[in-house]
Amino acid sequence: MGDIYILMLIALGVLALVDLVVGVSNDAVNFLNSAIGSKAIPIKTIMIIASIGIAMGALTSSGLMEVARKGIFVPSEFFFDEIMFIFMAVMITDVILLDVFNSLGMPTSTTVSIVFELLGASVAMALIKILGNNEETVSHLGKYINSGKALEIIMGILLSVVVAFSIGAIVQLVSRLIYSFNYDKKKNYVNAIFGGIAITAITYFIIIKGLKGTEFYSDFKGIIDGNLLLILLGGFILWTVISQLLISLFKVNILKVIIGIGTFSLAMAFAGNDLVNFIGVPIAALGSYDLWLESGLPASEFAMGSLAGKVETPTILLLIAGTVMVVTLWFSKKAKAVIETGINLSRQGDGHEKFQPNTPARFLVRAAVNINKGIVFILPKPTREWMDSKFEKPVINLPKDKTYEMPAFDLVRASVNLVVAAILISIGTSLKLPLSTTYVTFMVAMGTSLADRAWGRESAVYRVAGVLNVIGGWFVTAMMAFITAAIVLYFIQLGGIVSVSVLLILVFTLLGRNYVKHKKKEQQEKEKKMIKKEEINSIQGVIDESSAHIAEVVQRVGKLYTNVVDDLALQDLNKLKKTEKHVRKLNNEIDELKGDVFYFIKSLNESSVEASRFYILVLGYLQDIAQAIDYISRISFKHVYNNHKDLKKGQIKDLKNINNELNEMLMDIKEIFENRSFGDITVVLNEKRDLIENVSKLIQKQVDRIRTDETSPKNTTLYFSILLETKDLTSAILNLLQLYEDFYKTSK
Repeated sequence: MGDIYILMLIALGVLALVDLVVGVSNDAVNFLNSAIGSKAIPIKTIMIIASIGIAMGALTSSGLMEVARKGIFVPSEFFFDEIMFIFMAVMITDVILLDVFNSLGMPTSTTVSIVFELLGASVAMALIKILGNNEETVSHLGKYINSGKALEIIMGILLSVVVAFSIGAIVQLVSRLIYSFNYDKKKNYVNAIFGGIAITAITYFIIIKGLKGTEFYSDFKGIIDGNLLLILLGGFILWTVISQLLISLFKVNILKVIIGIGTFSLAMAFAGNDLVNFIGVPIAALGSYDLWLESGLPASEFAMGSLAGKVETPTILLLIAGTVMVVTLWFSKKAKAVIETGINLSRQGDGHEKFQPNTPARFLVRAAVNINKGIVFILPKPTREWMDSKFEKPVINLPKDKTYEMPAFDLVRASVNLVVAAILISIGTSLKLPLSTTYVTFMVAMGTSLADRAWGRESAVYRVAGVLNVIGGWFVTAMMAFITAAIVLYFIQLGGIVSVSVLLILVFTLLGRNYVKHKKKEQQEKEKKMIKKEEINSIQGVIDESSAHIAEVVQRVGKLYTNVVDDLALQDLNKLKKTEKHVRKLNNEIDELKGDVFYFIKSLNESSVEASRFYILVLGYLQDIAQAIDYISRISFKHVYNNHKDLKKGQIKDLKNINNELNEMLMDIKEIFENRSFGDITVVLNEKRDLIENVSKLIQKQVDRIRTDETSPKNTTLYFSILLETKDLTSAILNLLQLYEDFYKTSK
């Protein structure tokens, strides 16, 4: 029987390694966003600083099974075999949950996920025990579970959201009014004082959050506990003097120093404290196994009361965990996706938005606009003008390298993000409040973005929608963690080691599937940009970059049109729905390109103006093509969905003939654009005119049918709509070809 638990320990160890990878991928957003978003430090330097912080955090980690020690469940009420099932359910659920969030590029809290997984699994096990005991009812659940912990975590989420956002906004507003965007012109003593405050806060954060609870902290505890204010004042004076010397003598930008130290401190705190979220459960399982072996009792009779104490982690395991975390930080592409979400929502200015507006976001933005009007009405005009002057951005000479991208935000905001997050987390830790590092750092970044006027009228509704999606994801994390862990526990309880084996196969299948999907999504993101803007200096540049993509679009349109006609003939609702989904995807890709036109034109030099006009016309015709196939797909799906009469055989036959003609022409167009043989366009243009004439004849044919034997008005509406939209589709293709032919003739 012991062999089963050894296998379970091995499985837990493997899951811990996987959990480390997916956990670091998600939590990297906490300590890298500010440094990467501000471009204060070269990316490799940032990664080295963060890696050292993670390594230090792992080595100084207390290695305590924190969440178990805090009492999510009462260990003494469970036997060894039940505890192992709980731990197994927790780790399986945690790996799946975090990987799903990473694949979506959404930051979540590893602390909240592990706590609610423990809660869900232990509640499920407690209910199983209660149902098997005739003397207990559901009212005895409190005997097994510390329900107050879940309430504390939920309150911690709400507290994090409100307090972090508000404090971040207030501090950023004050900082911007002091610094403006011309921080390089500020007096040295202002920068030195800011440096003194910031570095003192960060070093205090390192001591309180990074080292508290470790054996290192006990050496300083007696000194710190009674002299906190004196230490903070002394630290402020010391760091202010050092900052002044660095600025005056060595011309160091103190804001970059703050960002570097802040990144190190958050990375260290993450590894030192959140490490137990990933390896704490397997370590506790290993400790439980050792205690059970010593007892000599059957697994189903050995109570785990001793688990309520501290479960120390061997140093070698901390070293291995730290190494895995550092390697993951450097190579995880999913970490980059999560970081991109945070930076995208907090960047200064407009651009491509990841999230779509929703009703709550629109309501909040509208309310904020009205409140702002009230504030503007109350504030005197000189005050408004003075405040506006602080938000005026200086003219910047960009590097000649066209691949250069502007920072998402400046050094002042990056520094405020790190300092405010450090202070709030330090206060929360000292007051023993269950604040999540993820929640605090993310909401501080969102608050500073709002105060810094990064959310203008052009982008506010998208950014607010994104923030609401992320916050909603946090609550979903808690619910999903609880429910999934409970279900997994029940499944393990039913089947034992067989269920564990099945679940492990499922976990690694899902991980592989998510990896493939993420890889595919990355590839699509690279390919969907129809034109590489930095390479366009002429109309020829537009043609070179767009031809392959236009060939792909016409091929897709031909396939979609064929699918609609075939599925309409078969009245296949599921296939029509699937086709509509693909059509919508094509439309979204073209809409996204059109949405970037403003920034594209702004990025061009004077010699490329004509190319931009050509580009806009190309996009316009592509949108007309996409809208035509979208309408055809939508009305066909609606017709079948409403259970209207089938089209008559004659009508289907006519549509298939048109489909054959259209696809022949589209294949010719595809070859022209793939081979850049624009001299052949004239032949295709004649074919297109023939196609339009054939469509017109079919319209007249249907008119004659109505006057003789047609009895279904819905069929007539559908048939006419498809023919008329096919005519518009053909005309849009004609216009696109005409545009390229005109260029070909003028360039000869």
